[in-house]
Order: sequence, then C-alpha cells, then structure tokens
Amino acid sequence: MRLRIAPLLIAVCSLPVSGQAPAVRPLEVPYEQFTLANGLTVILHRDASVPVAAVNVWYHVGSANERPGRTGLAHLFEHLMFEGSGHVAEGAFDTLLEAAGASSNGSTDNDRTNYFIDLPANALELALFLESDRMGYLLDTMTPQRVDGQREVVKNERRQNLENRPYGMASIELDRLLWPPGHPYSWPTIGSMEDLTAASHEDVIAFFKTDYTPNNASLVIAGDIDIPRTRALVEKWFGEIPRGPVVQPVMAPPAVLTEVKQRTIADQVRLPRLYLGWLTPRAYAPGTAALDVAAAMLTNGKNSRLYNRLVYETQMAQDVTAVQRSGALGSSFLIVATARPGRTVAELQQAIDEEIQRLRREPPQAREMQRVINQIQASFYRAMERVGGFGGKANQMNAYYFAGAGPDFFAEDLARYTSVTAADVQAAVLRWLPPDRRVELIVEPEKAQ
Repeated sequence: MRLRIAPLLIAVCSLPVSGQAPAVRPLEVPYEQFTLANGLTVILHRDASVPVAAVNVWYHVGSANERPGRTGLAHLFEHLMFEGSGHVAEGAFDTLLEAAGASSNGSTDNDRTNYFIDLPANALELALFLESDRMGYLLDTMTPQRVDGQREVVKNERRQNLENRPYGMASIELDRLLWPPGHPYSWPTIGSMEDLTAASHEDVIAFFKTDYTPNNASLVIAGDIDIPRTRALVEKWFGEIPRGPVVQPVMAPPAVLTEVKQRTIADQVRLPRLYLGWLTPRAYAPGTAALDVAAAMLTNGKNSRLYNRLVYETQMAQDVTAVQRSGALGSSFLIVATARPGRTVAELQQAIDEEIQRLRREPPQAREMQRVINQIQASFYRAMERVGGFGGKANQMNAYYFAGAGPDFFAEDLARYTSVTAADVQAAVLRWLPPDRRVELIVEPEKAQ
C-alpha cells in the first residue's frame, strides 16, 4: 500500500492581498494503491466535491492480444460482459444499475478493454458486486447460445459502422498499409467477419480464463468514498476470485515505413477523401507530445493552419482532421480531408504538403504555440473535473497505471505539453512526418454502372 500525491499546479482565482499576485496552489490527486492476493491491482482516490463514485476496471487485453484467424474476440467479450454472470441474471445488470441511478459502459481498443460504472456514492457496493461477479463467475452462464447471440450483434455492428457506412472501410485499409503483416495493430478491433463466424464457445472460454483474470486487471474507484471502508468492500467482493495464469506480453514485429504506399479504393460516397498516415513513437515516448501539439496546430479550431486554409479560405475541403493515435506498441499520425464538390484530392494533398513543409522549414510563432498549449491545458483541466466516464480521473488513473507511469502522472503528463517548444514541434515534424515514408489512401466515389 502506498499513498502518493501529484503536485499539479494551476492558478486558483482568489482575492489577492494588496500588492501580491493571485495565490497558486497545487491540485492534489491523492491515491492509495494495493494488490490483492489474487493479483488484482486496486487504486482508490477520494474526491468529495459531489456525492458520486466511479468504478473503473481495465482488463489488460485488447485486439493486439489476438492472433490472425481469431480476431475480434476482445471486442466480442466486451459485449458478453453485460449479458449476466453467476449471480446476476441476464438483463439484470442494467436493471439494477438503472434503479440505483447509475450508468455503465465499456470499450475495447488495441491494448486494453475497460468498463466503468458511474453511480451515487451510497450505491458503491452494488457496482463492486456486479463487477466482481462478472470477473469471477461469468463462465457460469456462458452458453453457446449466448455466444452466438452476441456474435450476431457484433457482426451487425461491423456492418453498420464499417461496411455500410460511408468511408467506413478506409480505417481497415489504412491500418493494413501502415502496419506490417502479422502486426497486432494491422487488423481491426472489431475483427473480421470470417473470424467472428469461426469463433467458438471454447475460444471464448479459453480467452476468459487466460486474459480476464484479476492478475491481468486493474480497478480504480474514485469519488466521494471512505478509503478504509472501500478497501474492505473490495477485499470482500474481489478477494475470493482465483488468480489466473501469467499473461505473456505481446510480441510485435518491427514497424517501419520505407516508402510511400499509395492505394485508391471506391466507396458509395459523393465526395473523395484523402488519408495521409505516418508511423510515430509509442504512447508517452519522446516526440509524442510535440506531435499532439502539431496535430492541434494543424486542425484544432478555426484558426488552425489546415482548417483555416482548406475549409475557410480556399473552401476546397468539406472537413479536415489531424490526430496522433498513440498506442502501447507504436503510434500513427493521421491527416484526413474530404474534398468539396468540384475540388480534387490532388489539390488537398498539395495544400496539406505545403503546410507540413512550412512546419518543417520554420518553427511556429510564439502566439500560435501559446494558443495550442492553452487549448490543451483547458481540455486537461476539464477532464479532471469529472471522476467518471471515459475521460474522467478514474479512467485516466487506470491509463497511467497501465502505461507504467503511476496513477498520479497528471502533473508530469501535463508538463509534457507545457514544456513543448516551437523547436520541438519543428523537430518532431521533420523526424516523424517525412514526405517519402508514409501512406496515401484515397477513397473515391464509385463510378455509375
């Protein structure tokens, strides 16, 4: 057990003493961390600002833990986790939470699967019971029929979100081009239709026994909680769940782009769209903060470089977005732009390349840097105002722990951005966004038959 405090400094509005500057005090994020005998890591944080609590569970398994031929299991399992467990009847999970005024959700990505329950603080034990029951006793109710039912739900989700959605298949094609064959990021989180169809009841059971174990999970409870009582409740509900086997780390082949990879695909869309992609360092590695700043500088807000030029001034683009997608095994930097009617992808690409070349040639101005850093700071603080949800403190503490940075990495994380200089942005663009080592994917409208 250990108690740590993160000294994140922010300016606090207060009435200044005559002749003195406004007071500045640390924003403290105290936590207590301990590990149960079965290997479950538990992190507790008290925030009594409002009488709510967040229960946030990360299973350290995502689509990267799958293998070719059996993709989609991690996401399929996310669905199965809401379908009842040994002491919770099918449908009762949501019914019990709704009656208590709670909400819940989950998500799967390449590296992890997370689940959260946000509820009134006086209903905390209900959330702990439900989470512990599906961690320890999900297989008691895992029938082949239940697997078949959720398999069809996931396949329909793939149809709706990818196959039948405009530009939906571009993300799959983009990752195939960015990552080498066999790399865990080269297949979609949702899996392929063939692999989902092939997934058996036995595959699901083996996946649970290997990866959904307390020693492969971390639990964060944040909010208006009593720390000693909450620890006792965690030990009560999770302590008897048996430890699972040691989970082996994911081994990924080297990912390097040595050329420009070009691909054009047709889709049932009205406007052509351009995707540019580069491989970049893994999450939290040097350079990633500068690339986040570069992405915001390019497309965050009406005054950003690409939005102002492509959407506002020349009106050649319907939209434009830049993002640094950071992952545990590697990352990618993407720029996506949709042409307006009568404009071409070639025009978009030329304008985008000119703006990136401008960043390579000269560092951004101080005022532009300050605008972007202010935006990042404001977003960071807004997220910290909430304990629950995907963006609240509980989930962020789990993310920091998973990354090996410690749950109290808030101050250091923010400092990664506030310390970025204009020269850092220029250097990151030069190093990681070369014009001759990238992916160029075009989605064009299908030609009339």
